Amino acid sequence: MPRGLDHLVIAVHDLDAAGKLYEAMGFLVGARNRHPWGTENRIVQMPGVFLELITLGAGAAIEPHAPGRFSFGAFVRDSLARREGIALTVLESDDSGADRDRFAAAGIGDFAPFFFERQALRPDGTSVRVAFSLAFAQDRLAPEVGFFVCQQHEPQNFWNPAFQRHPNGASGVAAVLMVSENPAAHAEFLSAFSGERELVSNSAGVAVPLPRGRIEVMTGAAASWVLGAPVGEEPPRFVGFSVAGTDVAAMESRLAAARIPCRPGPWGLVVPAEAAMGTALVFAR
Repeated sequence: MPRGLDHLVIAVHDLDAAGKLYEAMGFLVGARNRHPWGTENRIVQMPGVFLELITLGAGAAIEPHAPGRFSFGAFVRDSLARREGIALTVLESDDSGADRDRFAAAGIGDFAPFFFERQALRPDGTSVRVAFSLAFAQDRLAPEVGFFVCQQHEPQNFWNPAFQRHPNGASGVAAVLMVSENPAAHAEFLSAFSGERELVSNSAGVAVPLPRGRIEVMTGAAASWVLGAPVGEEPPRFVGFSVAGTDVAAMESRLAAARIPCRPGPWGLVVPAEAAMGTALVFAR
């Protein structure tokens, strides 16, 4: 069964600066949280999907990768050593153990299950428990790109309509954009990972329609057309995402007032990666 987009893990060097940038773009950004192993995040929550701005916190104790073990912290650290931007794309799961077994059977991820919990703050300042089980997958043709599914054990403590009312009107992530010299080469992996068998192929690349959002893998030329700037094809990597629900004209005024560069594009209004800490944002028409 196909899995919807759950969240995007966006690695940044300066978490506070990233929070201020996203707030300037009209998003409601949550407080700083810390994972048990030392990465720290701030959440931009929309109905059913969220953005996870993440960095390495002071004194982080990052476990290394090991046979049969995927280290989330090490992947974020190594991603940041290369560049800022989207490090991992995450789909929803209602049974991460079963998904892990499916990934192993498909040859895309024979990693041990990963569980963690932390405290989160409600709008009134009270603390509640949130807990997650993850199952990781690996596209061997794209080693700098991360994928996993996320099962929430306390969803009532995580999802909150009060966190989803953004001044810019954002209501979801319409698509995450990946670039590759040969998009079709990733189709088998993406089908096994997402559970979606009916992928869409055209001259631009391969699209994976999901119950919520989609994954687009494009050639450099196609991604350059969407984003309005040259995009190299190597290595395969995530380069941006599109946001649903915003008024483009109002968004253009907001960005101008905040002195954030933008330009029109075929999908909508584009904030280029160089102006947004390594991740291009497209505010969809």
